Amino acid sequence: MPTLEGVLETVLYVDDFERARAFYEGLFAIAPVYSDLRMCAYDIGGRSMLLLFRRGESLHPVRMPAGVIPPHDGSGPHHIAFSIAADELQNWEARLGAFDVAIEGRTNWPRGGTSIYFRDPDGHLLELATPGLWPGH
Repeated sequence: MPTLEGVLETVLYVDDFERARAFYEGLFAIAPVYSDLRMCAYDIGGRSMLLLFRRGESLHPVRMPAGVIPPHDGSGPHHIAFSIAADELQNWEARLGAFDVAIEGRTNWPRGGTSIYFRDPDGHLLELATPGLWPGH
């Protein structure tokens, strides 16, 4: 049976593209590796990509020189989790405070990991999780 190697892309659909870019680029100190009027791509830890799409801008096929990307879109608040080192949790809490981002929740997991939860400007629930949340992570 073929195997999976990981999740390559995570997509969030945003209403205000410039506001979302400013939030992610500022809070996480990341720069896009690709950007156009429809979407923006960020390398996260050298292991995956975070893609921000303007909501409603991908409802039609995108014709590329080497093929076609089928339509996609999403609505409502989504959830994604970023992995962080355990010894960085307090630094992240301080950074969120410095950016006036409220922490909505905190969970101490049975395996020993800790998660903190907050929202982006579009209402998506973001999580920063230390090792121990899931087996092997």
